[in-house]
Amino acid sequence: MISEKIYLYEDRQDVYLTTYIWDNSRELGTGPNMKRPAILICPGGGYISCSDRESEPVALRFAAMGYNAFVLRYSTYSKGMPFGMSPDLTVTVQPETNHPVPIREIGMAILMMREKAKKWRIDTERIALCGFSAGAHNAALYATSWHRPVITEYFDTDVENLRPAAVILGYPVTDFKFMRGFKHKDPMIDALMKNMDAAFLGTDSPSEELLTETSPARLVDENTPPMFIWATANDELVPVNNSLLMAQALSEHDIPYTLHIFEDGFHGLSVATQASSCSRSEISNEIGSWVKMAEDWLYKRFSLPLAEMTPTEANILKKRGE
Repeated sequence: MISEKIYLYEDRQDVYLTTYIWDNSRELGTGPNMKRPAILICPGGGYISCSDRESEPVALRFAAMGYNAFVLRYSTYSKGMPFGMSPDLTVTVQPETNHPVPIREIGMAILMMREKAKKWRIDTERIALCGFSAGAHNAALYATSWHRPVITEYFDTDVENLRPAAVILGYPVTDFKFMRGFKHKDPMIDALMKNMDAAFLGTDSPSEELLTETSPARLVDENTPPMFIWATANDELVPVNNSLLMAQALSEHDIPYTLHIFEDGFHGLSVATQASSCSRSEISNEIGSWVKMAEDWLYKRFSLPLAEMTPTEANILKKRGE
């Protein structure tokens, strides 16, 4: 596997793409001309930071499916430094990290993957996004905005080069208007959500227009790619309604989607194995089953271009006259 870190800006060390690329192997049916679909992963972290738990552990799971995987550390308030989401945090305006910078960085990553497609053997028609929590919001917002001026007027390229083929969302934030009106049982969580607003939007008192502009569930149209969405019913940080609202919008626009809501499980479980956990309470075979569900969902769209049988098998059948 080829893994390297590529910085998106010459003068910043906090925004970069990490590759998990399959090396060439004829034994695996991957000759020099075979291209693999790619998954671009956006970790969560409330736009304060990017979670390690939703980065490499996720990339390795997709790589194990046979896909080339990439993790995007997009712009966040902490600028790459370790930073907990404390309700006591005072978030100030940082134009270089506020909206629309993070979604444009997804566009930058996709264009880089296209530019290096031959070297990395990427099937550029099958690039999917995967995100968790705030990273899922970033992925969903890009998926519903890739063809809009906020993206197209920033990049000098054919708009089709910016199109994602599919999206996987884990416990996503999809509607900022809904989130502003939702009252959590724990007031500290409301404080955390205000920090997220300020970190991403640049203000803890955003306008109605800005809330709509950054709510992917309100932006779904015929250009939105198919989506796989999963969440837990008792998520105390990001209400499951976000997933339901996104699914409803997709349904209303006849966009293919799969929605799975687990009965129990707290926020931020990632792949729910010991690889992504810092305590036993974060390990769950039931929650972790979303990975296999997503693999089956992707297989319908992203199956590898493998031969029906190996040359040896073909010769055996030929000799048998079959």
